[in-house]
Amino acid sequence: MTDMATLRRQAAQARAGAAGSTTMAVPRDRPESPQLRFSSQLRAKKVTRDDGMDWYEVEGYASAFEQGYEMYDWYGPYTEIVSVGAADKTLSADPEVVFRFNHAGTPMASTRNGRLELWADDHGLGQRAWLNPKRSDVQLLVQAIEDQDVREQSFMFRITSGHWSPDYTEYRIDAFDLERGDVGPVTYGANPHTTIAARSGEFLDAIPNLPPLVAREALARLGQRSDLSSAPAPAPQTPAPTRAAAAPAQGRSISMLRTQLLVDRDED
Repeated sequence: MTDMATLRRQAAQARAGAAGSTTMAVPRDRPESPQLRFSSQLRAKKVTRDDGMDWYEVEGYASAFEQGYEMYDWYGPYTEIVSVGAADKTLSADPEVVFRFNHAGTPMASTRNGRLELWADDHGLGQRAWLNPKRSDVQLLVQAIEDQDVREQSFMFRITSGHWSPDYTEYRIDAFDLERGDVGPVTYGANPHTTIAARSGEFLDAIPNLPPLVAREALARLGQRSDLSSAPAPAPQTPAPTRAAAAPAQGRSISMLRTQLLVDRDED
């Protein structure tokens, strides 16, 4: 099975080849408005504001600057980093942003009604929201935060400026736009990346545990792709003594699939 370091190296080489003499601006097939998730120490407490009303104040960081996280584009894995200062321009423009849970449902607060406050510092993009305690969805969210069932935050934005490292292994977001985006808590373990390319890591991790029927169908469909058979096939792996020898893999990208799936077939 191809190790992650090799996958990263191959992906970087493919990006460099595709870019040629022109620097690639953004990762290919990256979501236009990604939803990035970061661990955050959420705090929820009841406060009385100047209007004399009681509100739940929920505070935390919707993003973390200068902390690399794994992403996938069309070519494979890479590291992405949000730079310190990436939020400065969008915050100075007073963007319209809403606060909601899991990027869905009715907004619980917004910058327009004065109940969502955003800021940026060396750590990341911070947010403080004041939520109506009479709402049942707010009550459930606050209880989940207090029980530590919800421990992460996310924000949805649009990249306006970024650049690749010279070797195409790292992409740095230099500026993003929050206008008509959102921030807020997300369920632990929810995947924020919405395209097939971005979720490639999940698919690779799932391959060894696919049911035989599903695995064979996946192998058959991959075999029909013309772009996977143009390169010379790698040398076949040595089979275990008690198993029949596996046929050589055809194509550069499905070799690890083929080896695993043929073993599964022999065991059925």
